[in-house]
Amino acid sequence: MPDSPQKKSVCVFDFDGTLVDSMGGFADLAAQLIAEAYDRPRQEAREAYLRTSGLPFFQQLEVLFPGDARNAATAAAFEARKQEGYFGRPFFQDVPAAITGLQERGLRAVVSSNNGQELVEAYLERQARPRFDLVLGFKKGFAKGKAHFERVLAHFGLKASEMLFVGDSLHDARQALEFGVDFVGRVGTFRREQFQQVHPRAATVRGLDELMGVLCR
Repeated sequence: MPDSPQKKSVCVFDFDGTLVDSMGGFADLAAQLIAEAYDRPRQEAREAYLRTSGLPFFQQLEVLFPGDARNAATAAAFEARKQEGYFGRPFFQDVPAAITGLQERGLRAVVSSNNGQELVEAYLERQARPRFDLVLGFKKGFAKGKAHFERVLAHFGLKASEMLFVGDSLHDARQALEFGVDFVGRVGTFRREQFQQVHPRAATVRGLDELMGVLCR
């Protein structure tokens, strides 16, 4: 990791589970739908959802149940029902001050989500702060990972070495490693050692209020 915050120019943040305290509710919903559609024990279904988190849900189902004819309907049900009460799910308590603090030190803050662009923007419009410098959601052919990273670098005229990705899933860590950017994992769903098994140089934080300390190591 860099030894001063000036060595990074932009921090890219995964959305659900990193900024927004939503993963528990999503995991419960996914567990219910998977248990009902595929006749699996609910706890097993919940663990499978979390294990493959970081992908759009329809891709998670393809990983878990390749080519299953039930996947499309189950994914559609998840996308429809996850919006119920979504705007009432809060940012983690540490998020507003942490993002504002990074921006005050000259870093840009970017959202990278596999939720649809309109849903992410609608959520953020309802929040008084923070205000992000760029917001990227999912569109066909434009997902979190390489496509979003390339857009960030082009938008700000930066190199990969100037970007940091912060996420809460092993898939996030894998995407950062494959693209060649530094990664910080928010522990919770996964532990420090699990992140480092995927991305050996990964740092971890328990909350985003620890992020500046990581940047200044």
